[in-house]
Amino acid sequence: MSEIIKLLVVLFCFFLISCQENQNSTNFQVPKLTDQKAEVKEVIQTSSYTYLRVEKNKQDQWIAINRQEISIGAVIYYENGLKMDNFTSPELQRTFETVYFVQQISDSPIKHEMPPRIQGTTPQKPVLTKLELKIEQPAGGTSIGNLYSKRNNFDGKSIKVRGKVTKVNLGIMNRNWIHIQDGTSDGENFDLTITTDHEPKVGDEVTYSGILGLNKDFGMGYSYSILLENAVPVELY
Repeated sequence: MSEIIKLLVVLFCFFLISCQENQNSTNFQVPKLTDQKAEVKEVIQTSSYTYLRVEKNKQDQWIAINRQEISIGAVIYYENGLKMDNFTSPELQRTFETVYFVQQISDSPIKHEMPPRIQGTTPQKPVLTKLELKIEQPAGGTSIGNLYSKRNNFDGKSIKVRGKVTKVNLGIMNRNWIHIQDGTSDGENFDLTITTDHEPKVGDEVTYSGILGLNKDFGMGYSYSILLENAVPVELY
């Protein structure tokens, strides 16, 4: 009889632990709301972008989004985007002391789901926003739009390209992964990924020389139609 009682106690404890684990797992998945509330104070439209001066936490801030109709006085929610200091809009002929290029805005708080306990094996590539830029290429340089549109002509060749750094990932697969834009595009292709030992900062204007490769697939979801590999910075005089 004592053995039966011990067995029942063990089973009961196991049941309680299982319930607790299930409860914790459920809590782990609950979406979390991030309060990024702001009120629109000023709206400036261009052909591609909408610039908004918003009041957030009792402070003014300029943000830029893909062109859309927004009313003054509207309440919006957004996440901090790519910060650009002393950014000049060629179309407006105006320089913003600081402007954030934001991926999305919403009329309600943006939900963030907690990551699952077991991660998937395929990473998600970041959503990129095309910046309003006009960067001249140096002598012998090639624009990003031209690289995409005539990619077969550049395959395996040494090329030089200049652009503004929009994203930096350091030390992945023993190399640094840099994203640049120069304002040109070929359809939806406007961002060039570069592998290098160089460590620029987001917002830097850089010139790189490297070998262009096509259809590079590193597995785990890291695939690129074009990739500038083993690039080195070029000093312009």
